[in-house]
Amino acid sequence: MFSQFSSKTLSLLAFFFIATSVFQARAQEPTVNATDKEEEMKPEEKTKPDTVKDGADKPKEEGKPSEEKLKEEKPKEIDPDDEAATEAAEAETAAVARPVSPDPIQVYGWREKILIDGIEGKIYAKLDTGAYTSSIHAEEKELFERDGKKWVRFIVTEPRQKDSPRVRLEAPLIRIARIKNPGGETETREVVRLAFKIGERKLRGEFTLNNRSNMLSAVLIGRTTIHELGWIDPSRTNLADKNIMR
Repeated sequence: MFSQFSSKTLSLLAFFFIATSVFQARAQEPTVNATDKEEEMKPEEKTKPDTVKDGADKPKEEGKPSEEKLKEEKPKEIDPDDEAATEAAEAETAAVARPVSPDPIQVYGWREKILIDGIEGKIYAKLDTGAYTSSIHAEEKELFERDGKKWVRFIVTEPRQKDSPRVRLEAPLIRIARIKNPGGETETREVVRLAFKIGERKLRGEFTLNNRSNMLSAVLIGRTTIHELGWIDPSRTNLADKNIMR
């Protein structure tokens, strides 16, 4: 009976020894955490970007606007010789409201006398906010060259007044403007720059050389010059010499 007890005891001791050895071996194994698993991942698996769906999170290229945006932002080119197109573009710009200046501004009538350099007497001029460019009645126009530049020789007079003096002027040609008449036909007119005096103001402006024989005034002052003058009172005339301010 002792021998049997010894055999069972030995079996139990052997089993206990083996279990203890296995437990100690597992306890000595290194612990692997989430960080270690990420480090064991392959490089291509770590750097592979997530799948982008529907392009919602795609990176945008900075500094390179789209072609559609460039077309929208690019200003429409306007022929400087086409007065109708220039006036239309100015009308769009002028639609933006601007604050009124509190500074005193001189008031002019819709008809004033001006003194043009090269002409002794004053000539009546109509101040017209409906016209873009100023114009002057010119007869016997003649183009010629001086020092390699184009000039224009013409006669200024007031055709509606009898015995009006006829004064010949010469001025550098600025450009050739295309003007559409009420019938839709296009006319070409020479543009020159003239110096003149209205009241106490001395100005220089561009004038188209035109046949104004059927007009009330030989000279018309348009918006390009009026905006340098001041306010226009459409109910009065001959205010330039009175120095009326508002």
